[in-house]
Amino acid sequence: MVDVLTAPQHVKADSSLRTLAAISVAHWVSHFHIFVLPMLFPYLKVQLGVGYIELGFALTVFGLVSALTQAPIGYLADHIGARKVLLIGLCVGGLALILLGMNLSYTSLIVCAALLGLANSVYHPCDYAILSTHMDEARMGRAFSIHTFAGFLGGAVAPIIMASLVTMLSGLGALIVAGAVGPVVALLLIVVGIPDASSADRKTDGAPAPQQSVITPAIIMLMFFFMLLGLSNAGISNFGIVALMSGYGVTFSAANIALTAFLGASAAGVLAGGYLADRTTRHGQVAAACFGINALIMLVIATTTLPSVVLTAAMGIAGFLGGVIAPSRDMLVRNAAPPGAAGRAFGIVSTGFNFSGILSPLLFGWIMDQQMPHWVFGASVAFMVLTVLLALITDRKPKTRSEGPVAGLEPRF
Repeated sequence: MVDVLTAPQHVKADSSLRTLAAISVAHWVSHFHIFVLPMLFPYLKVQLGVGYIELGFALTVFGLVSALTQAPIGYLADHIGARKVLLIGLCVGGLALILLGMNLSYTSLIVCAALLGLANSVYHPCDYAILSTHMDEARMGRAFSIHTFAGFLGGAVAPIIMASLVTMLSGLGALIVAGAVGPVVALLLIVVGIPDASSADRKTDGAPAPQQSVITPAIIMLMFFFMLLGLSNAGISNFGIVALMSGYGVTFSAANIALTAFLGASAAGVLAGGYLADRTTRHGQVAAACFGINALIMLVIATTTLPSVVLTAAMGIAGFLGGVIAPSRDMLVRNAAPPGAAGRAFGIVSTGFNFSGILSPLLFGWIMDQQMPHWVFGASVAFMVLTVLLALITDRKPKTRSEGPVAGLEPRF
């Protein structure tokens, strides 16, 4: 592998772009695998003879395992190398689906969900650790945004891919092919030669960088920040359609269009947010401003009945601003992480997302059971306001990072 410290400028840039592309593909796989089982629920329900409660329990197992292992995986990535852990995660997630396709039973489904949750816990700690140490500092925000966009894309195309695979190969074949994507991408990353984050976290004299505690007030606050981000978006994404239909008299078609605008604009906002994150050091203020506007938009939706066109536009603006926040969110974590501890830092704060995934179905499901659909948006407003406050508290000027790439490394994104 080319030595990044002595290679010519164009070689360094090519290496960084290759690393970004490879890590983004891995993130695509992570989001694609998250949606494989839900997309096959109708098939699994018939084949296994179970109800949706039993199928939903599999997703609960997935969320719990991912939540409990996210932080330990971050420590493991910093200890033995993010590259190795990422490759193992891709293979474990893929093999879990392959084995389910080869031996379909409810027990196998639960085991598969647990292994998928374990595999899912590797992506944020490992991906961000590698990107944080091998991307150009001046373009770090854009690198994070492309990585996040790739994940959004994986979730967006999962339904059509799984539907096509079921049509061509049946449900079992679809599971096996979807699982095979993991090991194939792991092999691709080996061929590409992605670097290891740990190799960039050493002193120039070859001695290991001094270890610092990653459990800091800033990291703990960011974990809660991530949890609030997840809670504020989960109600809209998962219960927005039923809330609009039952509480506002919106048709199924109009509600779907509004949610599509929200999700589609989020993906576009992520890319725009990458450029913004590279042009400011006040990432907390960016997040606070975007979510402050979002809170106002959601308050209007919660308290009034808007025409379909206006509702769609409002949801689109909210989605775009929510996407803009993502790169700034990631930069906040990177700036708060001690040198050589990016894997642990992202592992800990990403646990907040996992907890929101466990709590949000219970909370917003209870709200809908109480026939209070307006509070799907009202509760999101409350979480957004809390997110604004935490964003301002966690906003810190970035420290000088000696462990990053050498100056002049400028890949074109």
